[in-house]
Amino acid sequence: MLKNTLLVLFFTTCNILNTQYTKEEIKKHPCIIGSTAFVLMNFVPDDESPNFAQLNIGYRISTKDVVSLELKQWRYFEPLGIPWGPSKTDPNENFLGYIREKGFAIAYQRFLWKGLYTAVHVMSAWQDFINQNDKKIDSGFQIFNTYRIGYHFNFFKKRFFIEPSLAITHRPYHTEMPIGFKQQDDKWSKFFFAEPGLHFGFNF
Repeated sequence: MLKNTLLVLFFTTCNILNTQYTKEEIKKHPCIIGSTAFVLMNFVPDDESPNFAQLNIGYRISTKDVVSLELKQWRYFEPLGIPWGPSKTDPNENFLGYIREKGFAIAYQRFLWKGLYTAVHVMSAWQDFINQNDKKIDSGFQIFNTYRIGYHFNFFKKRFFIEPSLAITHRPYHTEMPIGFKQQDDKWSKFFFAEPGLHFGFNF
C-alpha cells in the first residue's frame, strides 16, 4: 500500500515525460537557485571531510539554453585524477596535507531532447596548500573544467528540479604545486571519468 502511494505521488508531482519548459514558463520563472547533493558528504564522519559548499545562480535564456554562475569551496586530500579503483581509496596516494580551493565557475547547459542535456562548466579556482601540521605552505591557481551529460526532472508544477548526471573533469592549467604535492599529482591524469553528479534547484 505504501509503495503504491509513493509511486502515485512521484508520478503526479514529477513531469517525467514532459520536462521541457515552455516559453511562457520561462518568462514567468526564468531564474534558478540551487546546489549539489555533494554537500551531503560533509556529514559523513571522516577526518577527510571535503568542507564543501556550492551555490548555483542561473538564468534560462531560452527553452534549450541555460547559463549559470557557480560559487564553490572545498578541500581534497588526494590527486583529482585518480580513477575509480583500489588507488582511489589508498591512503598511500594522499598528499602530505590537503588542498583548500575556492572559486567560481561559469556553466552553459544545452537541452537536447526533453530533459536530456549536456553542460560545460569552466571554473577559476584559487588554492591554498596545507601541510600535515595544518599550516599553509603555498598558494596556487587552476582552471577546472567539467563536461557533463544528464537528465533534468522537475517537480511541483516545474518549480523544483533535480539533475542526475555523469561527467568528465579536466584540469587544462594549474600553477606549479609544492614539491610533495606535485610528486603525487604528476602520477595521475589531468582527466577524471564518470564522476557522478546530482544537482538540484528552484525556479523563480
